[in-house]
Amino acid sequence: MEQNNTYPHPEWSYSAVLYEMNIRQLTPQGTFAAAMERLPFLRDLGIDAIWLMPVYPIGVEGRKGSLGSYYSIRDYCAINPEFGTMEDFDNFVTKAHSLGMKVLLDWVANHTARDAKWINGKSADWYEREADGTAKVPWDWTDTAKLNYANRDVWRGQIESMRFWIEKHDIDGFRCDMAMLVPIEFWQEASKILHAIKPDVFMLAEAEELNLFDRAFDMSYAWEIHHMMCDIAKGERRVWDLRNTMYADRERYPSTAMRMMFTSNHDENSWSGSEFTRFGDALQVMAALTFLWEGAMPLIYTGQEVGYDHSFEFFDRDPIADYSPNYHTEFYKKLTTLKHTQQALQAGERGARVIEIENNAKDCLMTFVREKGDSRIVAILNLSPYTIQANFNTGIYAGEYNDAIYDQKVTLPTQVEQIMAPWTFRILYK
Repeated sequence: MEQNNTYPHPEWSYSAVLYEMNIRQLTPQGTFAAAMERLPFLRDLGIDAIWLMPVYPIGVEGRKGSLGSYYSIRDYCAINPEFGTMEDFDNFVTKAHSLGMKVLLDWVANHTARDAKWINGKSADWYEREADGTAKVPWDWTDTAKLNYANRDVWRGQIESMRFWIEKHDIDGFRCDMAMLVPIEFWQEASKILHAIKPDVFMLAEAEELNLFDRAFDMSYAWEIHHMMCDIAKGERRVWDLRNTMYADRERYPSTAMRMMFTSNHDENSWSGSEFTRFGDALQVMAALTFLWEGAMPLIYTGQEVGYDHSFEFFDRDPIADYSPNYHTEFYKKLTTLKHTQQALQAGERGARVIEIENNAKDCLMTFVREKGDSRIVAILNLSPYTIQANFNTGIYAGEYNDAIYDQKVTLPTQVEQIMAPWTFRILYK
């Protein structure tokens, strides 16, 4: 499927690894100043772009917990004093840029806080209203008020606020919350205006509707695949569901589409449990898959870089108890290095498609190649809780390789016959 997406992806994005930063929980202080001190560690890990959860002041009316939801916004053009000052924010962005990292802001276009600046400062028709005149509550988000996109002034207000962060504070793009709840025509207009200001602005949609790539977004979530991975880890689905989705997505999405792959994010972590809870023994192979999937940019969420097995409180302070590098840090560093150095693993149209190697257990194993130019990746993944007597013919892909995880030379024979323990995998590269 091809769509009229007139904006090329930023050059940095093709080989990028994204990090979602939960400022509130990353450090004991929960501030920009403290988080800024973590940036060299994250750059060394291989992070290319920081997605900051919302940085704006949080509503008081209907506030949840002691500190409230990041996603209940009082003022789109101000900083939450919990995190510091605007100067602290600017220092954070400057430091990230000096290290070669981009900064994306979380943008919540669908709704504001119930005591937002716009509630009393704008005309009543900026919000959808109940019969008694009160602003509507979207879904069950009782601390928010639904904006009215039938009013073009709302479009202008949103776009002017987004421009503020690009023009005044040099941010590099937006992760757009619940993007499917806002008209695609709004995102198309916003994208057009923002690209005119900053041609390499990056737009990520928290949604996966097909029209998102029509002159609006660079990347969407891969929610369907994520939930499928969770189900496979629990033994409720099999590998052929992943395979079928991959082939279907080739037909559904344009070749330029980037998809964000993840084993965790703020929603999954706080409401469904940590990745250790959700994936169990399957966690490592599933994390590897997020780096290997065609067209994808992988995401690492706050705490994953140190293997922090915890489900964060969402509305209160709950900082990481021990931020010490360990095996998980080294594991992710090996995956980010592979992503950066292998052209075959680039996202969007720059990378290579998966070429499957037929095997004897297609309900459990994925064996495939991604190859482009001088770059070749061979992935051998047991995505099941079973010990498999694997049998497959590598054909023209036999030969000498490097093992990305175990740092050793490997000879891949033409005929592979080996026992694979549950959830084990090899990633070989040339």
